This record gives sequence, C-alpha cells and structure tokens, in this order.
Amino acid sequence: MNRLLLSSLILSLLFWAGVSMHSVAQAAHGFAQYGDLRYSANFQRFDYVNPNAPQGGTLQLPNPDRRTSFDKFNPFTLKGVAAPGVAQLMFESLLIGSADEVASAYGLIAEDITVAKDQMSVTFRLRAEAQFNDGSPVLAKDVKYSFDMLMSKLAAPQYKTIYADVKQAIVVSERVIRFDFHRRNEELPLLVGSLPIFSEKWGKDANGSGKPFNQLTFEKPIGSGPYLIEKYDIGKSIVFKKNPQYWGSHLPVRKGFFNFERVAYRLYKDDTARLEALKAGEFDTLVEYRAKNWAKSYVGPKFRDGTLKKQYFQHRNGAGMQGFIMNMRRSIFQDERVREALTLALDFEWMNRQLFYGQYHRIDSYFANSDLGASYESGSLPSAQEKKLLESLQKTYPQNFPVKALGPMLKPVSTADPSSLRKNLRQARELLAKAGWVYKDGALRNAQGQPFEFEIMDDGGAMVRVVAAYVRNLEKLGVRVQIRTTDYALYQKRLEDFDFDMTTMKFSDSQSPGNELWDRYGSQAASTKGSDNIIGVKSPVVDALIAQIVKASTRKDLVTATRALDRVLTHSYYVVPHWYSPSHRVAYKSDLAFPEPPSYYQAESWILGTWWRQPSSQKRVK
Repeated sequence: MNRLLLSSLILSLLFWAGVSMHSVAQAAHGFAQYGDLRYSANFQRFDYVNPNAPQGGTLQLPNPDRRTSFDKFNPFTLKGVAAPGVAQLMFESLLIGSADEVASAYGLIAEDITVAKDQMSVTFRLRAEAQFNDGSPVLAKDVKYSFDMLMSKLAAPQYKTIYADVKQAIVVSERVIRFDFHRRNEELPLLVGSLPIFSEKWGKDANGSGKPFNQLTFEKPIGSGPYLIEKYDIGKSIVFKKNPQYWGSHLPVRKGFFNFERVAYRLYKDDTARLEALKAGEFDTLVEYRAKNWAKSYVGPKFRDGTLKKQYFQHRNGAGMQGFIMNMRRSIFQDERVREALTLALDFEWMNRQLFYGQYHRIDSYFANSDLGASYESGSLPSAQEKKLLESLQKTYPQNFPVKALGPMLKPVSTADPSSLRKNLRQARELLAKAGWVYKDGALRNAQGQPFEFEIMDDGGAMVRVVAAYVRNLEKLGVRVQIRTTDYALYQKRLEDFDFDMTTMKFSDSQSPGNELWDRYGSQAASTKGSDNIIGVKSPVVDALIAQIVKASTRKDLVTATRALDRVLTHSYYVVPHWYSPSHRVAYKSDLAFPEPPSYYQAESWILGTWWRQPSSQKRVK
C-alpha cells in the first residue's frame, strides 16, 4: 500500500493522520489496517478524482450485471432481486475506502474513529451534519439499528458471517457509537466502518408500524446517500436524481464524486439486446466482459464517426477465482481424483485462441494477479513460514489435509506443447479409473453400472459457448453432461438453495481479504442457504487458515496465510479454473470524461462515482 514515508513526520502522522491497530487509542480521521494512511487529516480530496468536474446531466446505464429485472429496492435481504444502483447511490457507511491504498478508509458519516488499546472495540463519533434523505439526523441509534437488523434473521445470512466477530453495538451518546468484539481481529474496524446505515423509519408510517424488514419491497429507502429515487418502472428501469439537500458534498471524501444530476438504469433481457442498444445510442457506457463481443461487435457508424469510443483501462485488482464450480454436496464430486480429472478436460489454449481472441490470461490461483497468491513469485515451493503453518495443520488434521499442498504450487492445466488435450484426457481417464469409473456400454460407469452424469447450470449469458466446448471434451471421457439454461431469477434461487451440480462462478478478490472468507469457504457457511460458500467447502484446515488470515497483524503475516490457503484450496480441486483480464474493457460516448483511474477499482463503480459529461472540446483531467 502507499504510505507516508518522511521519517521526521512519523510521530506526528500517527497522532494527526490516522490510527493503526498498533498505535495507542486515540481519535483519528481514518484507519489503516497495515502501516499508515496515505492522506493526512487536512487532505482536500482523493488524488484520483477531478474536484472541478462539471456537474449535471444524466448518466444513462444498462443493467450492470446478470440481472435482467428487479422486484424490490431493499438490497439487504435474501429473497428477490434488488434494483441496480440503490445500494451504491442511496446508502452510506461510517468510513469509505481509498482506491489507491490497501486496507485503508476515511471518515464519511463518522468524523473520527478510535480503536481501543486492547483492540477489543472501536468507537466512532458521527458528524453533526450527517442526515438521511428525509431530513432527519443520522444518530448512533440508527447505526445500532442498522447493525442489529443486518445481524437478524430478516437480512441476508452473509451479514451474520461477515460480522460474526462483532459482539454488539452500543450507543454511547447521541452521536457516539461503540462496537465491541468477541475477539481481536485486525480487520474489524474496517468491517464495521463499511456497515451500510439506514433509518429505522424505512417502511414505517407515522405511528411507527409497518412491514417487517424482509418484506420491504418498493418502499423507498431512507438512507444518507447522494441520490433519491425519482421514478421507476418495475423490473424495467429506474431513475435516480441527486438529492438537493445532500449533506456530504463538502467533505474531502466526496469531492469529485457523483457528478451527474441523474443516473438512469434501463434493464435489457440479454447481452445482445444490450449491445445493440449501446450502438443505437440508448445509453452512455458499457463494460464488456465477453472477449468475442469486444473483438467483433464494437463496430458501426457511431464507432467510425467517434460518437462511441472503446478503451482498455488497466487496473491492479486481484483477479480472484473464476471457474466451473463443483458442488461438494453432490456425491459424484466427493473423490478428489474425480475433481482433478475434470480439471484436465478444459482446453484453455484452444478457447483463448478460438473464442477469446487471445485476450485472457489463465487463472493460476485463488488470489490471481496479486501478491497474496502462492503463484505470484517464481519459486513455487512454500516459503519457510508457509511450510511451518501448513505442516502444523497437516499434523492436526491429517485426514483433511491435501498432501500435495506442501509441494510445488499446482500449475494450470495446459494443452501447449509438450502437452496436448489427448494427453490430458488420457491422464484424466486414469484418474477416473482409480476412482472406480470405467468406460462401459457407451458411458463412464461405476461398479454398480451407474453412469457418470451431471448438470451444468447456466443463466444463458456469455458462457454458453464456453460450456459447450468444455462439455465436448467431457463427452470424450464418457461423461454425460446436461446443460441447463435458466433465467437469472431462477438461477439465483437455485444458487441460494445450493440446488445445482456444476455452474460458473467468479469470486472477486480483495487486496486485504478477511471475514468475507468465512462466508465464502467456511464450514458453517456451507450449511447456510444463501451464503457465498457455493462450493460447499467443509474443511477444518481451511477454517484454520481463514482464522490465520483474519488475525494477521502485519502484511507479511497476511501474505503467508493467504498463500497457504491458496495452496490448500488449489490442491483440493474444487474448481476448474478459468481466466482473467488485467484490464477493464469499456465503451463510452465521446462526451463523457474521466480522471486517471486509481490502482484498485471496479469499472462500473468508477464510472458511476467519478466520471462526468462535458463538451468534447474540453480536455480530460489527468
């Protein structure tokens, strides 16, 4: 992460610029999990925004992800699909992260933060001017209400997992809130600082009665964010208008952000319709995730005359893991040899050449494109620190430890010379035979004569061609695969219920992973419907490594633990790894302008937060 390096100022910066987990208890304007904050207490803005960006106009956007409809505004409950933009534009948190630092955040609703000397609590003092969009002040009781509600059964279950180490929220005074912890956890000040805050009046009438939280659908949210819902057409479109009484425009953490008067989303039924709508000028910008589209379809009159532009934007984001996810709750995937065999059937080189036009790199880690991954450095063997950690877990949990994790990091399956698809499939067939599956009577069968068959679930998006290519190779092994295509709403419901055999999933990465890993790979989450543990990982080894990550007090300790976890997950063959791109592909209208992008960002949120519209004669700010 970026740090303030002048040694003569270190002492004063610790007092004035921020608080780290190892400083004494004191109020500060921000929090850095590791090292010091980049921005001092009197900073005027983040470096990656244009504080003089022209204001006004409407940013027209399409559906930003797989959702093709919506049936509620509430983004915090499990049932249903929330309208795009609500979470980003209407809700705020105590702290807001910096996009050019790792694990650092600054006061938004909170004007200062104090971490206790024993690291068992954190206290926030709220800004006197902070207010909700109904004009009422944001008070400590609202923060407590938000926390308690998200930890209740009425909210989506992942919040209970993410905030599991938070014991309680205590109202100290009208504008002071304290969070007590069950145990020391280096990440907790950032986690509670990112808690979305909303008013308990949301969905209530003047008498205080109303629907339970999990039944709120189209009741307009009462949050403190910069926009209000102006109008909507259920499932089809929604328009946000900037709140003229927005309280936070003067804050350094808000300078240069949210430059449009309106933000409008229109939802399209499929990728083809969305792309054609862009070329017809129906909306302003589109982030493209399909390599074929980018290579072949971003053409036409508006691209030729310069009305539309297409551009790569580099980033330093960790790539995370994307791949064909095997549901470990299915008996067919219980044998590790079977899972390894299925990874050998993917021909990335052919796909990259024939389907992706050479635009992708192969994923080789659960923390790909990041120093957190075991494959980041040239030496593939565990470091001395990693080896010590892994050997202790092997001794404690010998039945659950993948022995290969102590050896070289697993390299992605390749069909490049001297390997080949034929050679890889031959190796896969040998593994399957050792697991009791042999080819007989036109199919791969076990000793009972049952065929090896499963279903790959897809929502009919960009992965159809990829799935088909993978299935062709599986069929050469005698594996019977049915491709099940469904609409997004049903797809999401089946994922929440863990009702699938195999599907495609992307687990986004963080520059500083922590408690979210419990929800993604923790044993308890594997049995909690709606959790992020889609795979169904239940491993005491994985649980112990997540605990090490969560309690890491230095960046070095964090890297050691994440690399050890990477080795264990990778050598467990839960996923058939896919690919990633080190840049965002964005098409946009030429009258849109933008600042230089930061180090770590998602394209959609960067566009939404920092872009603006101006005459084409004006230059972009760098």
